Amino acid sequence: MKTPTTVFLSSLVVAIGAMLLFSCNAEDDRPDKAELKKKLTPIQYKVAVEDGTEPAFQNEYWDNKEKGIYVDVISGKPLFSSTHKYKSGTGWPSFYQPIDTEEIIELTDRKFGWVRTEVRSKTGDAHLGHVFNDGPDPTGLRYCMNSASMRFVPVEDLEKEGLAQYAALFTGDGKSADAKMAGKKGSAPKKGSAAKNAEAGKKDDKTKKSE
Repeated sequence: MKTPTTVFLSSLVVAIGAMLLFSCNAEDDRPDKAELKKKLTPIQYKVAVEDGTEPAFQNEYWDNKEKGIYVDVISGKPLFSSTHKYKSGTGWPSFYQPIDTEEIIELTDRKFGWVRTEVRSKTGDAHLGHVFNDGPDPTGLRYCMNSASMRFVPVEDLEKEGLAQYAALFTGDGKSADAKMAGKKGSAPKKGSAAKNAEAGKKDDKTKKSE
């Protein structure tokens, strides 16, 4: 006869086993570094894999005005839309919200002596940039991203790339489609740790607008 303690321990072992299996599978889904070095350009690898930063005003998308979707350079998952892109004056592509917050991971970054919020992609585990709380309405957020961590898909290629569901963002004024997508799971922007970290490093954010 099983005692309550035995049942509890058995359940605990099963739960831990499931967590370990999920973790291993997640790692298996990501390309290893050798494979990524072959797939990515040197600047893409330096930024996305080694957490580097590309030069301001000397990157592919900082001044890109084309309509389309920005996807993760590693996984190809949608990250940002040109409909949410704005001119921040920083020299890096900036957005006031991502397409799907479930693909966005925020981590506290204490490098260089001040507190920031690092932004990484969930599936590709790519370093994307940082998010600050000095952006425009309606979110008040500034996702300051590295061009090297993203690949741009023009609106005319969305269907070919399997991203046809985002075409609605570029029809009419886009507001109705934006509102509809905001109602989907994971698509509404969240300030999360960005607000807390921006508050902790407010003085630095005012003087250092860097990625």
